[in-house]
Amino acid sequence: MDNLDKEKDTKTVTNHYSIWFVIIASIFVTCIITSNIISVKLINVFGIILPAGVIIFPVSYIISDILTEVYGYSKSRRIIWLGFLCNLMLTVFIWLSGIIKPAQFWDGQAAYERILGFTPRLLMASFIAYLVGEFANAYVLARMKMATKGRWLWSRTIGSTLVGQGLDSLVFITLSFIGTIPLGALFSMAVSQWLFKTLYEVCVTPFTYIAVGFLKQKEGMDVYDYETSFNPLRLSD
Repeated sequence: MDNLDKEKDTKTVTNHYSIWFVIIASIFVTCIITSNIISVKLINVFGIILPAGVIIFPVSYIISDILTEVYGYSKSRRIIWLGFLCNLMLTVFIWLSGIIKPAQFWDGQAAYERILGFTPRLLMASFIAYLVGEFANAYVLARMKMATKGRWLWSRTIGSTLVGQGLDSLVFITLSFIGTIPLGALFSMAVSQWLFKTLYEVCVTPFTYIAVGFLKQKEGMDVYDYETSFNPLRLSD
């Protein structure tokens, strides 16, 4: 019996996170890291100036929606913190490699610092906005799922994005630029980013339906967070 119990325990631990969960989590973290690297470039989208990160950062909210919808808030919370820690690690090592004296024959130090250098204020704004926006997004979706009894997925994905992306844009733009640009321009920047990211979510809603349906079938689960603690600092179920 002891051997059987050990085999069961091993199987339980091994299957705690499925391959599909690992894939989804990996995509989420990749989106976060990639967004922060490419956001140094400003792009023109139909006359609106936006950081290049907007082409991939909204995907993190779509993945967050999928995680919360299929696996529940508690597992989504863990992945949000994982994304934060991975991004922090990236930032630390980019900074360290930047301050180390370059080889004498290497002439790319100035370009490295210009592209990958971080302004402390922007960095702080990015980290705070990420946590506020992602947790708000997951919280709203989980609450709406219980309120709608699992119906109208589109209302949850779009509704949570409106709140999450709205807070993300407001916090980031405000902390980054308040006191340096007029309030009207600051408000305009925040609203432009918010609307663009929300429209992004609306356009990919059919793909979200496909992904959610596929994962629910593969995993054989559809979590409702009736007994879940929504404390963002709690990592256990």
